[in-house]
Amino acid sequence: MAAAFDLVLKGGTVVSPTSVFVADIGVSSGVIAAVGDLTHASAAETVNVTGLHVVPGAIDTQVHFREPGLEHKEDIESGTRAAVAGGVTTIFEMPNTNPLTTSAETLADKLARARGRAWCDHSFFVGATEENSQDLAGLEMLPGTPGIKVFMGSSTGPLLVDKDATLRRVMQNGRRPMPVHAEDEARLRHLKATLTPTHARQHPDMRDAEAARLATSRLIRLCAETGRPVHILHISTLEELPLLRDAKLAGLPVTCEVTPQHILLGEEDYERIGTLAQMNPPVRGGAHRTAILLAVQRGLFDVFGSDHAPHTLEEKAKPYPSSPSGMPGVQTLAPLVYDLALRGGISLTGAVRMLSQRPAELYGVARKGLIDKGFDADLAVFDFAADFEVTKPWLQSKCGWSPFEGRRLKAKLIHTLVRGRFAVRDGELSEAGRGRPARFTWKPHAV
Repeated sequence: MAAAFDLVLKGGTVVSPTSVFVADIGVSSGVIAAVGDLTHASAAETVNVTGLHVVPGAIDTQVHFREPGLEHKEDIESGTRAAVAGGVTTIFEMPNTNPLTTSAETLADKLARARGRAWCDHSFFVGATEENSQDLAGLEMLPGTPGIKVFMGSSTGPLLVDKDATLRRVMQNGRRPMPVHAEDEARLRHLKATLTPTHARQHPDMRDAEAARLATSRLIRLCAETGRPVHILHISTLEELPLLRDAKLAGLPVTCEVTPQHILLGEEDYERIGTLAQMNPPVRGGAHRTAILLAVQRGLFDVFGSDHAPHTLEEKAKPYPSSPSGMPGVQTLAPLVYDLALRGGISLTGAVRMLSQRPAELYGVARKGLIDKGFDADLAVFDFAADFEVTKPWLQSKCGWSPFEGRRLKAKLIHTLVRGRFAVRDGELSEAGRGRPARFTWKPHAV
């Protein structure tokens, strides 16, 4: 008897972390049930994707959706809507909201807010503080969280963990990979006290490469001391790259993230768009960008993340340095990375590995990150032969802008499926509120 499916995606070019091949994909009850030639199968619905590329939905492990407390910039509904509009099917959201996500109660509140509103699957980091450091081993294992986030550089109130003694205590209370914003707070305070900036072009001086290098070096040293897996976010300098390389060669549990903007934006963009190019750590000059891209090509980096951190245009219009740091990016993450691959910057298989497989593997996300039997049918279908422009009408973030507006990309999203249901169909938003909390099965060997 021929197999029967709820949905068959017919004739697409599937991109895995290791190969590219033409295959049909059969979906049953939200799960991939078969990959191969399904010519003789029956299905409640068949969608022809011949000539299109099918990739696992991206997992964006660093977004700031601003809810609760700052919903005028973004909220869970608008942020996850932007995610699926760019082919992201799972997000990990950061704890610097108001109130901060630092307890079981504030985590439960975010999960409740997402219920019935989120377009994609989701989870929420708990932030480390000096006050909750002894409770982190329990907090990191709660349902609905990928673990504990640490800010070593200036952040929101008590989320700052800048002293080695506190950081060591945080790292000793838990086992899961710990993502870290690594900028040295003492260095940042010194620069703030000694420099008098007047334009966003000076932002890379206010948060210089040495601030990043110092923090990354300290973090790797404490990783070696405690054995705690650390995941260093948004690497921005060439000086950090040999530290990361040596740590990995030494067998330390160190992983790292790169954002598209730290490859594609640079010093000239401060002149072009001013504070819209301002983020922490800063986008920097060509030597840093060239070195980072080369490190991506050589396999140093584990994941791409967006560091989606929206602010309104009115807030961004404040004169520097009063302007807030951060830029939206969840919707442009996958299109930018696949465009980079199509232009020869990286391989398509490498893009899938860093956008989908490796984030799931690193954090132990259950049934995510691959197009294979038994995995959730989280899929993005792109037209890699199409050319489209990033424009305001396309953007779904509540902030309503992108530093990449006007850029033409080769990777045009056609469909996004979250557990087998169309969140985006034929380029149009389709079905809201289907997102569920991501599930985790992390084990120590996953790093």
